[in-house]
Amino acid sequence: MVEAPLALEAQSLDATLMALADPARRRTIELLRDEPRRSSDLAEALGLSRPLMSRHLKVLRRAGLVEERAAEHDARNRVYRLKAERFAELRGWVEEVEAFWNDQLGAFAEYAEQKLGKR
Repeated sequence: MVEAPLALEAQSLDATLMALADPARRRTIELLRDEPRRSSDLAEALGLSRPLMSRHLKVLRRAGLVEERAAEHDARNRVYRLKAERFAELRGWVEEVEAFWNDQLGAFAEYAEQKLGKR
């Protein structure tokens, strides 16, 4: 059975939000905004063990928020970097929610002004 595109988008958004729910993963994202980093560097910066950092990176990879690549000068080392696509999808969703609430608040303000004007 093929899933509807909206259902796939919802699953993708759910995975993104679940991945970002953890403070260590959000901090990882903040560190990777500055520059790509090795897992061991991220673990050290966050004060986490390497196995725990590896688990956090696995969640972020599965959510499509980060990707790993071989380091330029040493293929044995993996470097992690952000993937812009997933953040663009998240930004789009946030903008849709913001537009909805702006419309709702605008309609409420108009209603309140009409009620106040009738007094």
